[in-house]
Amino acid sequence: MNQPSHRKELNRIFRDLSDALDVPPSKYQDAKDHYDAVGTWLGDDDSELAAFDPQIYPQGSFALGTVVRPLGDDEYDVDAVCLLQLSADQVTQQQLKEMIGQRLKHPKSRYKEKIDPRDGGRRCWTIQYADSSKFHLDVLPSVPDGFGWLIALRVPDDRASHAIRITDNTTPEFTTGWPADGQSAHDPTRSNPKGYADWFKDRMRVRLEEGRRALAMAKGAEVEEIEDFEVRTPLQRVIQILKRHRDVRYNGDDDKPISVIITTLAAKAYDNEADLFDAVMKIVPGMRNNIERRDGVWWIENPVNPLENFADKWQETPRKAELFFEWLDAVEAEYLHLITDQGFEKIGTYLTESFGRRDAQATMAKYASRNTGKTNPAAVAPVVIVPRKDTTPTKPDIVVPDRPAKPWSNRASRG
Repeated sequence: MNQPSHRKELNRIFRDLSDALDVPPSKYQDAKDHYDAVGTWLGDDDSELAAFDPQIYPQGSFALGTVVRPLGDDEYDVDAVCLLQLSADQVTQQQLKEMIGQRLKHPKSRYKEKIDPRDGGRRCWTIQYADSSKFHLDVLPSVPDGFGWLIALRVPDDRASHAIRITDNTTPEFTTGWPADGQSAHDPTRSNPKGYADWFKDRMRVRLEEGRRALAMAKGAEVEEIEDFEVRTPLQRVIQILKRHRDVRYNGDDDKPISVIITTLAAKAYDNEADLFDAVMKIVPGMRNNIERRDGVWWIENPVNPLENFADKWQETPRKAELFFEWLDAVEAEYLHLITDQGFEKIGTYLTESFGRRDAQATMAKYASRNTGKTNPAAVAPVVIVPRKDTTPTKPDIVVPDRPAKPWSNRASRG
């Protein structure tokens, strides 16, 4: 089989894999129903918070459409922002957090026995639903933030306007107020998840709108009736694949690459490729092009807050950087190998080793059904591409490169 044929088949295989990893639109609707119900309770007419017009909206993977089905018995982690119309001058972080916590634990609240831990976490209140729902909801208290400083840093007005202040009990000012304004360093109480989601969707706008139009036509509906979460673009699918590869490779390791870094670097590298495998081959080598070195510090800039470095923990825990580059090198090498005859013949075992047996079997079953009756030897698949990973986290001895290596296209051209 020649390389173009490999690419065509790998595009189908990766699409089937992302379908296996994905969660159905009904699960997104369930999540929306969960956080909408919390918002209704917080803003009910008899609520002490009603005067502050509580608004609740998703953040993280549910907002971006990059959720993957949990491994094993893990739960869905749904993150939601609860925004109260107060200013940081009117309320301390501690007061804001307690206002929302008291309402959630009100004697008449359906959530009063579901709060775990009882005193809340570093930033959020966590609602632990019944085991059968496989959901827990993190509710993040917040107030609007002034955003003139973001505009001064050239963040577009429509994104900067969504800036918020969030609670963080590790800051010295938690009980007394908020960190003082300043533009020399990132303030951990400043965030902008809605602005980030807008930026992310803009990175895939062509394919997102194309997908919404196609789905509307298939359903005989208006485009406006199609929710973003009903569509999956190649960018979202690549991120799902990369996140699951990360999870399987570093199962249980606290230093594994974090999702916001994978998502940000992938989105920056994406150029609205329509073909999934083309997107993989563009994104994976392109990710390292957006990792900077600033005064000897690794830096991955938050696209809606230039003062925030998503890689800030790499400095204090160098192993996080080590594992990230080790993981990225492995992904690059594996995908380059897959388009060769030797690599493609091992696709079944590669999927099992890198993504787990459940999703690999579902993917290979579709592959086999497409190739039933064909004489193509690749239709049978597998031998090992990568060694089986021990489920016990390991701490490999890895040397961090002085700078990100050149993209694979350059390495490949050198043979």
